[in-house]
This record gives sequence, structure tokens and C-alpha cells, in this order.
Amino acid sequence: MTLSYRQPGVVLTDRRFTVPLDHDHPGGETIELYAREVVASDKADQDLPWLLYLQGGPGFGADRSVGRPGWLGRALKEYRVLLLDQRGTGHSTPANRQTLPLRGGPAEQADYLTRFRADSIVRDCEVIRAQVTGGAPWTVLGQSFGGFCLTTYLSLAPEGLATAVITGGLPSLDAHADEVYRAAFPRIERKVAAHYARYPQDAERARRIADHVLNHDVVLPNGYRLTVEAFQSLGIVLGTGDGTHRLHYLLENAFVRSSQGLTLSDAFQEQAQGMLSYARHPLYALVHEAIYGQDARPTAWSAERVRAEFPQFDAAKALAGDEPLLFTGESIHPWMFDCDPALRPLRETAELLAARTDWTPLYDPARLAANDVPVVAAVFHDDMYVDTAHSLRTARAIRGLRTWVTDEFEHDGVRTGGGRVLDRLLALARNEA
Repeated sequence: MTLSYRQPGVVLTDRRFTVPLDHDHPGGETIELYAREVVASDKADQDLPWLLYLQGGPGFGADRSVGRPGWLGRALKEYRVLLLDQRGTGHSTPANRQTLPLRGGPAEQADYLTRFRADSIVRDCEVIRAQVTGGAPWTVLGQSFGGFCLTTYLSLAPEGLATAVITGGLPSLDAHADEVYRAAFPRIERKVAAHYARYPQDAERARRIADHVLNHDVVLPNGYRLTVEAFQSLGIVLGTGDGTHRLHYLLENAFVRSSQGLTLSDAFQEQAQGMLSYARHPLYALVHEAIYGQDARPTAWSAERVRAEFPQFDAAKALAGDEPLLFTGESIHPWMFDCDPALRPLRETAELLAARTDWTPLYDPARLAANDVPVVAAVFHDDMYVDTAHSLRTARAIRGLRTWVTDEFEHDGVRTGGGRVLDRLLALARNEA
């Protein structure tokens, strides 16, 4: 049974689908997927082509927007849109500290989570497509990790695609996680430098907060243990369009004078815990490095190991001298599973995933080289989350792919560009730009 309802300018319909947990064993255990169909109110009765949206992540449910903002408004001019909660996220069968123990112990949980990567997501999409479009190919928009999934889609099931639109999500086809993070830390350092150039007062503020955290046992109201490494990880926002401003506003009201002396304010702690907690998206932490696993090499906490190659990110050393405190970006570390109450019960599961050596390839270079699906990709110059050089090398490896390289937007440009990014890419796909 489907349920339809209205918001300003749109008709929404809840859709639910049953798919195999393991697509190699279609007669086995199943899970549920949720997707929200969106159509413009004045086109609700029209026979429109479909656009599937694959959210960034991994581990995030699809956007919960109201009405028809930004890229969605542009898409609704000509498409019926399906916003998919990828497996384990949103309203789809969840995977978190509350549900994973139902699988058994950490070993069983880790085995279960190996089926939550791009290859399984693509095969989910193909099951859904057969039911939604009657088998007709659809246009797919992949943002960030959604673009990784779309590259896998082009490798596994290109026949399902009418057009592929990628924004900020062209992955390296063969880089190990270590190579991904070796390219990432210098980009992050540049974003921090740009932040301090915009807000020079934040350099001293960040040092004061880091010094306080180093010398005090700080536990946030939700039970999150705020270490200096956790404080540095707030820099993850610096790759988004408004991230530098959000970080600035967080830092400017960090301290309050209390009866116990100078301490971190309740307002700072409340905001920080919301930015740091993985309670709403634990899969991001659990499978983040696994999205780069494609061979017999374990990821083995890659970001943590590679960070040691960049001593300028050591907070204690920075504070002992006169170097600026460097924030970090999109990386997952083992200490997060000690600090975050939403992740603590899953620490052993995460360790087992980090040690796995049986990852299978996610991309097919030969099939991509013979691609005949119209593919366009926005590559955001100096993207903090996805390396530009890696993206452009992949763009050259996919036959017929057309790129738009721009520094007008950050990584989340498809959301912040007010429909301009999607409009430009659809025109590019039709050879109109």
C-alpha cells in the first residue's frame, strides 16, 4: 500500500520495496528499502521520465526537503523523482547499535555490513527500477558517495541508465584507502588555511579550545568524550559551502566564566555534540573506509595511519610551538568508537571490518572504457572530500564522460547552487552546453 500526501508545490508518495540482503542469494533473507516519490503538483497526472537520486555518504538517508528547493525544483520541471534511503539508512531496514546485535556478535555484524557497499546498493536500484519504471532505464543523479555508486552502476548495470549525472563524486577506480587519505590531508590543510585567512581571530580561539580540551576531561551532555582529536574533526564542515562560517560561529562562543572558572559553554557543547555524533548515521563510521576496499589489502584504519605521516596535524606539537591548530576533515578513526556513545558498542565490529581482506572490485575499467551511457560530472576544484586529480583521471577512463570543472561551488554545490548545477549538467548531457 502506498500513501500520497502534499507539500507546497509537490505530491509525495511513500514507496517501500523488498530486496535480498545478498543479491547472490535472491531466495534468502530480505530487507526493506524506503523511497519517497516526488512530483510537481501540476504534473502529478503526467507520464514523466524518472530521476533517481543517490545521496552522499555512505550512511545517510535521502534529503528531507520541504516543497521544491534547489536541485529538486529543477529536476521536477521534467522528472518524477525518487529519493532513495539506501540500505541501512533512513526508513530502510536500519543498521545501528540498537539493531546490529540482532545479527549476533561482532563477527556476524561485520559479515552483515559487507553487503552495504555500492555494489549492493546498485543491485537494489535495479530491483526497484523494474517495479517503478516497468523496466525502462532512468536518469540517476549521484551526489558525492552517490556518484561512487553511480560509477559502480555504470560498471555493473549500464542498461538501467538513460543518463548518469554525477556531482562531486567521481571516485578513483583503483586507489587504496591509503592513497585516498594521502591526497586528502594536504587538501584539508589548505581548507584550514583558507578558514584562518577569512577568520584570523579563529586561530587563537581554536588553540584556546584545544588547550582546554587537552587539559580537562570534557564529556558532552550526550556522553560524547571530547578529546582534542575529536575537536579537530569538527573541520569536516570546511568542505561545504557554508562550513567555514558555521565553524566560525561555533568557535566564537566557546567559553563562559562559571563558578568553577573558565569552561566550555553549554551552547558550544550542545552544538558540538550535534556535529560530532554519529547517532543519526552510524553506517558512515562503520563502512566509510570499506567503500575503498577492492582487493586483498585491509583498510586497517587507513586515515589514522596516514595521519601520522602529517605531523602538522598533531595538536600537542602545534600548541607547544606557534603553529596553527589544524582541523581534520572527512576521515574515520578508531578513537571515534571510544568517544561516541552511538559507536562504542560497535568498536569490535569496526575492527573486524578494518581487518577484512576479501573485498571485491566495485568498478569494471573495461566496461567503463566501452561505456555508451551519456555521463556528465561536476568536479569541484580542490574539493575537500574527493580528490580532483583522482576524479579527472577517472573521467578520462569512462568513455564519453563530459566534465564541468568549477570553483564556483564547494562539494555540496548541487544543494547550494539553487538548481544551477543540475541545470548545467543536464544541458551538458544533451550537448546543449
